[in-house]
Amino acid sequence: SRNQGSLGDSMLLAAGTRLGPYEIVAPLGAGGMGEVYRARDTKLGREVAIKILPDAFGADSDRVARFQREAQLLATLNHPNIAAIYGLDETDGKAAIVLELVEGQTLAEKLDALRVKGSRLPLDDALPIARQIAEALESAHERGVIHRDLKPANIKITANGAVKVLDFGLAKLTE
Repeated sequence: SRNQGSLGDSMLLAAGTRLGPYEIVAPLGAGGMGEVYRARDTKLGREVAIKILPDAFGADSDRVARFQREAQLLATLNHPNIAAIYGLDETDGKAAIVLELVEGQTLAEKLDALRVKGSRLPLDDALPIARQIAEALESAHERGVIHRDLKPANIKITANGAVKVLDFGLAKLTE
């Protein structure tokens, strides 16, 4: 459930589809634990990201439980470098996690763009990114949450250089 990924035939919701107060704007990506869409919260007048458990998994009680656990784990985390959760919703039998929409490119996209130019990430850019990732993970670890799927595709960098760790779908709560 990356905010960026291959947009294959698995993306199910069309633009304009309504899920309660949320209107789907466009697909953002799909992964093992859900499909992510840009949506408009019509009640609050803001753009959000909505992660939806695909219909194929809706009947799988283990998948539904993992999806709900992801929402509950995210709700325990409050850090400027972790994408915020706004809520857990169920509309028309579709389970959805409503998340902060983080604009920008993923670290994977940034590194790929540099690689194409025959370049690398300069140390002066890498250090602030690494520091923000470490601070996000430290905050999660202090609350007993381990990400377990940390990779450049799950890190967003905003236009002003702020880093947001995304996709706690495989996260685990430690004892």
